[in-house]
Amino acid sequence: MSRRMKAAVVEQFGAPLVLREQDIPIPGSGQILVKTEACGVCHTDIHAWHGDWPTKPTLPFIPGHEGIGTVVAFGSGVTAVKEGERVGVPWLYSACGHCEYCLSARETVCGEAQFGGYTKNGGFAEYILADPNYVARIPSGIKPTEAAPIICAGVTTYKGIKETGAKPGEWIAISGIGGLGHLAIQYAKVMGLYVCAIDIDDGKLAHAKRLGADLVVNAKAGDPVETVRNGTGGGAHGVVITAPSLGAFKQGVGMTRKCGTCVLIGLPPGEFPTPLFDVVSNCITIRGSFVGTRQDMAEALAFAAEGKVKADIELQPLSAINQVLERLQHGNVASRVVLDFLNG
Repeated sequence: MSRRMKAAVVEQFGAPLVLREQDIPIPGSGQILVKTEACGVCHTDIHAWHGDWPTKPTLPFIPGHEGIGTVVAFGSGVTAVKEGERVGVPWLYSACGHCEYCLSARETVCGEAQFGGYTKNGGFAEYILADPNYVARIPSGIKPTEAAPIICAGVTTYKGIKETGAKPGEWIAISGIGGLGHLAIQYAKVMGLYVCAIDIDDGKLAHAKRLGADLVVNAKAGDPVETVRNGTGGGAHGVVITAPSLGAFKQGVGMTRKCGTCVLIGLPPGEFPTPLFDVVSNCITIRGSFVGTRQDMAEALAFAAEGKVKADIELQPLSAINQVLERLQHGNVASRVVLDFLNG
């Protein structure tokens, strides 16, 4: 194969990504090389591109943490995957494997965790280096372009729903029906939950209804908290907030039933406005949820492989990455954009 590849590189925070040719990386001991077939584009890529978070990526770097491809080479000591196997290189790139969190299947909060497209080069490139112990195993029956959003948006929302503790027959409210929320509705329905979808866009709410939402609420029409409480008989047993909006976070706590759980996934800038009296007096749990473990990943992919969950995707070539990021930043993406390396 050629020893050069195309990649979209962040050279300055906030500046357009530079499309360049560079050497294909060579896997070292314990590493594999994945030939990219598809890579989803996520709102987290915008935070990485802008250097928004306290711990910033080291420049230059290649974003992208929804890369799907086949293993084409590996370094010494690799036994977990075989050449030709299809894998995903997700946000959780690797972890230490021996701390209290890793040993209790909470590896996403490992203090030594590395993150794809952030602390490690990611999938906006024709080849990706990966840790074979942390790649996602892509089941047969799901296309690379369809699998890409599942290894981030899918597993994140699936885990968030699990974290609410909501049981079949109970209500879950999903705030924000975009790239994450439209998948959350599908996972919740498969898990036997009644779904209330909240957004400010009637088009997205109509989409939510088509996906099976039992109740839809436009947060700009009247008091959304009161509407949800009335429609669910006292509030949702679980609330998952995917919308990057402080208003949505405050409303989410208000929509939570007594003794229910409100799970925070979106990451808007600013401080979380917590109504302490309501939280204490109603015995509400507020919980953060950060992507998902390798087991969560396997479960999320299994639902998709069985055709029970399907991401709405728009395909674009790598060359369009700057336009895609700009659109995503301004909310002009209906669900999920996937970079198609096979047909792009």
